Amino acid sequence: MELRWNHKSFSQLSVEELYQILKLRVDVFVNEQQCFYPELDDKDQYSTHLWTENKGEIIAYARLVPPGISYPEPAIGRVITNPIFRGNRYGKLLVQKSINMIYEKHGKTPIQIGAQTHLKNFYGSFGFEQASDEYLDYGIPHIDMIKP
Repeated sequence: MELRWNHKSFSQLSVEELYQILKLRVDVFVNEQQCFYPELDDKDQYSTHLWTENKGEIIAYARLVPPGISYPEPAIGRVITNPIFRGNRYGKLLVQKSINMIYEKHGKTPIQIGAQTHLKNFYGSFGFEQASDEYLDYGIPHIDMIKP
């Protein structure tokens, strides 16, 4: 399968792209994980959006948040793999591409994330280190992690 990567600011997103991104985020984070949280959090407008697709279907997506919005450092958030494409290492490709994009834009700077606790080892494989105690974020255990 040939992957096509997209990286766009909020204003560059087409209505169809925005709809597909929000639908995937709601399908997984709200419906699948049964977590009722404010998906529309006023960060999308300031962020860039990175995703890969095949034949118009989003495979994996992440939001790249500039410094000063979520954390003092740039951040990667809303990391998601479409359920029908899980198990094919697309999440790993996405996180590495996200790190590279942040380094291209901001230089080699620390990157912070709020990770679901069960993904600590996954993010650790990219050099992220736990930076907080565990906390509940809308009922789901999370930890802050930073890539120095």
